[in-house]
Amino acid sequence: MSETSLTRFLIEAQRAGQLNAELRLLIEVVARACKRISVAVGKGALGGVLGDAVGDSGGDSINVQGEAQKKLDVLSNDILIDANAWGGHLAACASEEMPHCQPIPDAYPRGHYLLVFDPLDGSSNIDVNVSVGTIFSVLRARDGVPAEDAHFLRSGNDQVAAGYCIYGPSTMLVLTVGHGTHAFTLDREQGSFVLTRRDMRIPEATQEFAINMSNQRHWEPAMQGYVDDLLAGREGPRGKDFNMRWIASMVADVHRILTRGGIFIYPWDRKDPDKPGKLRLMYEANPMAMLVEQAGGAATDGRRRILDIAPELLHQRVPVFLGSREEVDTATAYHLRHDAAGRESGR
Repeated sequence: MSETSLTRFLIEAQRAGQLNAELRLLIEVVARACKRISVAVGKGALGGVLGDAVGDSGGDSINVQGEAQKKLDVLSNDILIDANAWGGHLAACASEEMPHCQPIPDAYPRGHYLLVFDPLDGSSNIDVNVSVGTIFSVLRARDGVPAEDAHFLRSGNDQVAAGYCIYGPSTMLVLTVGHGTHAFTLDREQGSFVLTRRDMRIPEATQEFAINMSNQRHWEPAMQGYVDDLLAGREGPRGKDFNMRWIASMVADVHRILTRGGIFIYPWDRKDPDKPGKLRLMYEANPMAMLVEQAGGAATDGRRRILDIAPELLHQRVPVFLGSREEVDTATAYHLRHDAAGRESGR
């Protein structure tokens, strides 16, 4: 049987009633934009795209998150906006790199969807040639109403599609439209994404975790206790040895977990106590949680299911625990038991 291209996969999904033509075309536009980003990432220093972006004042360009922007952050953001502005599938888009959503210009037809994205996740690693990626989420727009930030503030359960593109030794698009999680590899000679893994499944149990251990001293007690028990290994209460992996690029870490299992954790810590977490709910945690759940895994903020969280801000942050279901449930149980013990002691 011939290879299944992304276009063919989406047309077959449309015929099965899993998405409509407008959403199909939107996903194809995003995939084409990701191919352009992949080319820029692949050129690296040859394309003059490494290093920090320069702001209007001549210093480093700082985004709405207070983070220094890389040249590829800005380029990737522009590629995604330009690709989607004129297609007629979107009402508005929102990005990690912009303070507010951007409605589709009046010169173009407006569609029925909202797109929110992190144009280049893990960009702090780009100068050292570590895998980075693009994360995206699609929501339905409110018909007949000009889009504004508040229209994006819906739980992850409202997502109609989510995915990421990872730019590594091969470029891969991992996608869900609510009927499983599927992986497509970019055939550079043909210039098309080809289905290479249908219905990805995350093993329910694992002996591998991904976390930034340098922040351990800042974690809350429940998190400290959980990781202490992991590190105790076979002689500890968990009764088995665990390995740790940490790439510091969410796309790369989650891709590994989708491929072979594990748990990815970015908990709240006291290093920056005013922020409820490091990762952004709308365009990092929600799309990854949907992908992981559709692959049989689980995703929580340490206490509640991520997809159930009602966002209050476009750039809201949350702790993230996602991956193999049994391990996510165990980590969440540590936090809930600690909370319950605190309430009991407070009586």
